[in-house]
Amino acid sequence: MNISLFPKKDYKASIWSGGLTYEYMIYPETANYADRDFEFRISSATIEEVPSKFTKFKGYYRYLVMLDNSLHVKINNEEKMYEKYEIMEFNSDDEVTSYTKGNDFNWMVSEKIRHHKLILTNSNQDFNAEIIILFSLDTTVIKINEQPYDLEPYDLLVIENPEKENIILHFSNECLIGILDF
Repeated sequence: MNISLFPKKDYKASIWSGGLTYEYMIYPETANYADRDFEFRISSATIEEVPSKFTKFKGYYRYLVMLDNSLHVKINNEEKMYEKYEIMEFNSDDEVTSYTKGNDFNWMVSEKIRHHKLILTNSNQDFNAEIIILFSLDTTVIKINEQPYDLEPYDLLVIENPEKENIILHFSNECLIGILDF
């Protein structure tokens, strides 16, 4: 098992058409965002332009969570509203336009990946997934098999678990948890 911490403060912003984006992780490490050859990518972004069109990624599924307010979007011309921390799931090739400014969490997963899901929780969990991502929404202590990790708001902790050991997680505050099996 390998555990990696990705503190928000360590990442510099890049520009996208609607604001700024902060890439936490791209997997595998040899993948390139521009080449669209990654299995998954975790980022956070600001939405500063209204309206703004989300970048399309053929062959990817996407999870998006607003971190500071609700989200008003059109997905393939259908209007939808998502509350703060409500998980929006969509095909990354969909036509998505945002009518809200704010900050988001964004997880793109290749359609080749057989199993993935994202949940919001502050209750104890146990998983045996190959990859577990933990995104803190506030100052949080996460215990992984009783070993504590201190996270600041919007820090990311990634557990690579190729042997699929059972991992017990305890949270002091609400977090986003993503699990993925190849």
